[in-house]
Parts: sequence; C-alpha cells; structure tokens
Amino acid sequence: MATLSQKPVTRYNPPDWFTSNFTISTNAERQRDASHQIRQEARNLRNETDNQTRWDQYDNNTRLSDRCRDIDQWKQTLEKTLKDCDAEIDALERMKLETEHALQAKALPLDVAIENLTLREGRRDIDVVRDNVEAELHKEVEVIEGIKKALKQKIDEAFEQICLLQEARQQLHADLRDKAEALGIDQEVYHLTNDSPGISFKPNPTRVPKGSTTPQEWDKFSQYNKDRAEAEMRASNRLREAMQATLEQTANDLEAQRNASEFAFRKRIHETDQAKKELEWQQKNTKEEIAEMEADIRALEEAIRAKRNPLKLAHTRLETRTYRPNVELCRDQPQYGLTDEVQQIEGSIAALKEKLATAHKARDGLYRNLYRIEEDLACKTNSLTLDNRCMDVRQKLTTNLPDSIKTGDSFNRTTNRALSPIKSKQLDMA
Repeated sequence: MATLSQKPVTRYNPPDWFTSNFTISTNAERQRDASHQIRQEARNLRNETDNQTRWDQYDNNTRLSDRCRDIDQWKQTLEKTLKDCDAEIDALERMKLETEHALQAKALPLDVAIENLTLREGRRDIDVVRDNVEAELHKEVEVIEGIKKALKQKIDEAFEQICLLQEARQQLHADLRDKAEALGIDQEVYHLTNDSPGISFKPNPTRVPKGSTTPQEWDKFSQYNKDRAEAEMRASNRLREAMQATLEQTANDLEAQRNASEFAFRKRIHETDQAKKELEWQQKNTKEEIAEMEADIRALEEAIRAKRNPLKLAHTRLETRTYRPNVELCRDQPQYGLTDEVQQIEGSIAALKEKLATAHKARDGLYRNLYRIEEDLACKTNSLTLDNRCMDVRQKLTTNLPDSIKTGDSFNRTTNRALSPIKSKQLDMA
C-alpha cells in the first residue's frame, strides 16, 4: 500500500501569506514615493544650478567685457602718449642734430682735424715726419678749441634729456606691452565657452597670484607713467626753445685755415705720390733683374746636373779598367786621359758651384733690396692712403657751408686744378 511523503520545509498559514503580500506592496509604494520626491528635488536643483551657472557666466562675461574696455581705453591713452613722446624725442634729436650742424663750421673741423691727426698716426717708419700738414692740423685744432665750448653744454643737456625721455618711453612701452598682453589674455578668456576645446581642470585656480595689485594701484601706475612722460615732454620743449636761441651765431670762422690745411694735404699727397712712382719703377726693374738672375741660376744648376753623367761615365771606365789581369793593368794613354777627364769635370763642377753660390748671393742681395723697396713702397702707399682718407673725411667740412663760401671754395678748387700742372712741374724740378 503506497504512503504520502512531504518535504521537510516550513509551512505558513494563509494570514502570513496575505501579510507578506501587503508588506511588499506597501514598501514598493513607499520607495516609489521617496524616489519620486528625490527626482523632483534633483530636477529643481539642476534647474537652479544651471540658471545660477548661466547667470554667473553672464555676469563674469560682463565684467570681462568691462575690464577689456578699461584696458583698451588705457591702452589707447598710452599709445597716444607714446606717440607724442616719440615725436618729442625725434624733435629733440633733430634739434640736437641741428645744433651739431651749426658747429660744423666751428666745432666739426676740430673733430675732423683730430681724426686726421689720428689717421696720420698710422704712418710707419720713415714716413712719420713732422711735415707741414701736421703743423697746419695742430694749428687748426688750436684755433677751434675755444669755439666748440659754446654749444657743447646745450648738446650735453639735450643728450641727458633724450635719455630721460627714452627712460619715460621705456616705461610707457613696458606698460603698453603689459596692457596689450593683458588685453589679449582677457579677450581670449572672454571668448571661451563651455564647448571650447582648451578648457580643463586646474590645480587651485582660486589662489591669489603673488604680485597681484588692486584696481586702484593698477590705475595709479598707468597714470604715473603718463604724467611722468608728459612732464619730460614739457621739459624737452623748453630745452628745444633754449637750444634754438643759442643757434643764432655766425659760422665759418675757420675757412682760411681749412684751405691752408687742405693745400698742405694736396702738396704732401703729390710729393708722396711722386716718391711712390719712383719706388714702383725701381721695384719693376729689380723684379726683372731677379727673374733674369733666377733664370741664370737655373741654367747653372742644370749645367751642374749635366756634368753628373759624364763624371759617372769617367768614374765607371776608370773603375772597370782596374780589373784588367796581371801585366795588362797598364797605365796607358786611356788611363791618363780618363784621369784628366775626371779632374777636368770635377774642376768644371767646382767652378760652376762657385759661380752658383755667387749668383745666389747676388740674388739674395736683390731680394733684400726688393724687400726694402717694397717695405718703403708699402709705407708710401699707406701714407698716401691715409692722406687721401683724411681728404675724404675733410669733405664733411663743406656739406653745410653757406652758398657764398661754397662758391668761393669751388672757385679755389678750379684755380688749383688749373695751376696743378705748373705746381707739379715746379715740385718735380725741386
């Protein structure tokens, strides 16, 4: 007979089953209500934070725009001040240059004379002479030394004022450069958006960088640079007016001395050129003689070399005949002839070598003399170059001369050119 077997598990009553269903349902509803509440709060918080972020970005964009406008206004102001400062520096430099030009007829000849004397210190050896040119240049220096002091003080003041203006300009330029850089940074920041590719998280972005200033200090700094530059420009304007007043002087007290110095230069250049031509002629003839001597030396050396094979032949014949046997070893006529031939060739070689040594000595003497000629020629060429350079430097003396002086100077140059053949002939005769 079959029996019914049951699993050994816990069995519940129907009320327990209904209670369990009710509990699960109630908990699910409560969790859904809590979740719904959280979702609503999250949506509200998201909307509020989004709105706050947008407003913050808008406010900061406005602040950045205002800041860019302030920087740009100061930038324009500094650019105008910098332009005025550059114009004042140019005006003062032109005035300083004009003052220096006014000194050309009085002060510039001193610089030119000193430069001429300095250039002529480059002369070498026998050409270092106390000639008439040097005497005239020293006289020119003595004549102009006192005249130069009149405008030198104003030139020095102008130089110092230019330095002050340039210092103020550097401050303006540095401030303007910083403004331009800051404006570029703020404009770049202003144009950044949430979708810009270059944005990223930064470590401690809210820190206060070292050296930060307040807006008041920022504004005061630029105002000080502007005020200082304007003050220096006013001082420069007053100095230019004072310099203009000192420029009212007559010019060209040194024209006679300039003509005397340049005449001495032309005379000395002519003398040096004549000496140089004479040395060049001697150099040419000496080189030709050296070439002929070296050709003869080569011919002597070739003649000596040409004697080697005949001498070898005679030696070989004599040596070979020593091997004749017994009584055949006879001192016959060929023996005496070969011996005389050896002595004759050796004597010829000795005479050729002696003459070659004499030729070498003569050639060495020619080379030593050529060296002295070329050394003196180099001195003359150097002196002629220096004097011509001095004349080129002295051309600066005629750049700003009055028309009447230029006309007279042109007449003098024409007269000198017309008389130059006569003078050259007289100098050649002397």
